[in-house]
This record gives sequence, structure tokens and C-alpha cells, in this order.
Amino acid sequence: MFNIALFGAGRIGQVHAVNINNHPETNLYSVIDPYLEGAQKLVDSYQAKIQSVEEAMADPNVHGVCIGSATDTHANLIELAAINGKAIFCEKPIDLELSRVRDCLAVVEKHNVPMLVGFNRRYDPQFRQLKEQLGAGTIGKAESLLITSRDPSPPPAEYSQVSGGMFRDMTVHDLDMARFIIGEDPVSITAHGSCMVDPAIGEAGDIDTAVLVLQFPSGVMATIVNSRRSGYGYDQRLELHGEKGLLQAGNMKENLVQHWGEVGCTSAKPQPFFLERYQDAYIAEWQHFADVLAGRCKPECSGVDGEFALVLAEAALESMKSGKTVIL
Repeated sequence: MFNIALFGAGRIGQVHAVNINNHPETNLYSVIDPYLEGAQKLVDSYQAKIQSVEEAMADPNVHGVCIGSATDTHANLIELAAINGKAIFCEKPIDLELSRVRDCLAVVEKHNVPMLVGFNRRYDPQFRQLKEQLGAGTIGKAESLLITSRDPSPPPAEYSQVSGGMFRDMTVHDLDMARFIIGEDPVSITAHGSCMVDPAIGEAGDIDTAVLVLQFPSGVMATIVNSRRSGYGYDQRLELHGEKGLLQAGNMKENLVQHWGEVGCTSAKPQPFFLERYQDAYIAEWQHFADVLAGRCKPECSGVDGEFALVLAEAALESMKSGKTVIL
């Protein structure tokens, strides 16, 4: 049984707490969060204990850490975990500054501990199946990929100042997904963005609507369509076109019941947000980390993948500001 110290008792921390507790090989050993009330609720629910950062890092009974705390704490916690020989699972991003990410990863490499970055969409069963069918030759050679990702509603404008902006916060998932599906690193990126949803977001210096085009060495083109608003739920779709056909992964809906009548056909909306849509992905992601802890495999999504996703987000921002394609 692997004991896990969970950093962060907020929304995503609660998701991980459930999965840590439910997995037969992991145990929620402790919770670390300056907001003690939230931490205490998790501790009471899972018979864990509250620890400080220093206590958890020095505790020989802690085998791994799950970092779901505020973004600006990630790099420091990763370094401390590496220095203390703990296996690391960390939600994206490692940090919002590339130089800090690279310094952090150097510490991880020096201490030779496994590290998994939480790009959870890689573990979604629907997207996995699409990638596997591509690999099996179902549609032959890939030619173009379309990723649609729309949030149900925009965050407060103030969020842009702590999130790093839309490309670093939201689009970064889709940039990583494009690499994951195609299996190549893009050679160029072109990005356009505007503020169509909330003027306050634009006044804060961010965007809420974007279209990006990535070109890969094989010639495949990937188009990413983003919006901070969807009037019909959490819109998450992939469409991969190849020489022999098309693969699609559509939205997961609130239910699968359809009504067909004289006035037309109706069905349920897509699930409301990421917690519901990617529930199975979070479970599969934690299973993978348990396999890493047990030495059955190496992390599929490493610190290098986390770094590269941020490189692409930075290049997208440069392209949008300059109006030019950025060569990678």
C-alpha cells in the first residue's frame, strides 16, 4: 500500500482524494492545505491526518505526493518532493514561467524520482480509443485533426491574472492533446484570439475566444477551437480525418435518452463541466500513477510534456500578438 500526501483540499483535491481512497494500492495518508477547514473535512472522510508541508516531505511513511494546490506552489512542492525522494503527481501547470519550469525539472532529474503531470484528457477512454484506432490503421494516415473545447461559462476576469491567461490555462490542454493524438511535435503554430464573451476579460488583458492551427512534420494540420462560453454545456469533441475515413469522439451527455416526435428530435445537453465529463479520465490517470508507484511502468506524461505544452502556449501567445506564424 502506497501512502499519499495530498496537497490542496479544494475542488480538484477532492476529486483526487476520492480516487486515492478508492484505489486498492493507495491510501490517503495526509492532507496539506492552509485552509484547515477544508483539509479537516477530507481528513474526517478518509481517516487521514493533517500535516504541514515540512512534516509530509520529511515523513518516511509518505511514498508519493499528489499536488493539487494553487499554481504558484507547484514548482516549490515538486522540488521538495524530489529532494525527499517522493514520487510526484502534479496537476498542470508546473509553473507559468518557462525558466522556473526548467529549473524545477532539473531538480527532479537530479534526484531521479518519477513525476507524472496531470494532463487528464490523455486518459479519457473516448480519446484513448480514438488514438488507438488511429494506431491500428483504421483510417490510414492522419491528415487533419479538429479539437473543439468550450467551457460552459467564463471565469471572473480577475482569474486571468492568476491563471496566466487563456492559452496557458485552457488551451494548454488542447495543445497537449494535439501532440498526444498525432504522436508528433508540431513545427509551427498560428493563433488568433479575441474577446467576445466578457468585455472585462479583455480589459484584464486576456481573450475568451480563440482559433489555433498547428502543423506537424508529417504534414498533419490540427485546428483548435476554444471559447469560454457555451450555452449548452461543456463542449469537448475530437474529429480526426484520415486517408481511409474519419474518427470522432463526441460529447458525453447528461443522459442518452432521445425524444423523437412530430416537432423534431431532442436529446440531453453535454455534461455540465470538467468534473463530470472527465470523471473516468481522472480515475484512469490515478491508476496509471499507481502503476508508476509500483514500478510497472514509467510516467506517460512527464515533466518534459508539461514543459512542451507551456512552450506551445507561449508560442501561441506570440503568434496572436504578432499576427504571424511562429516556427517551433
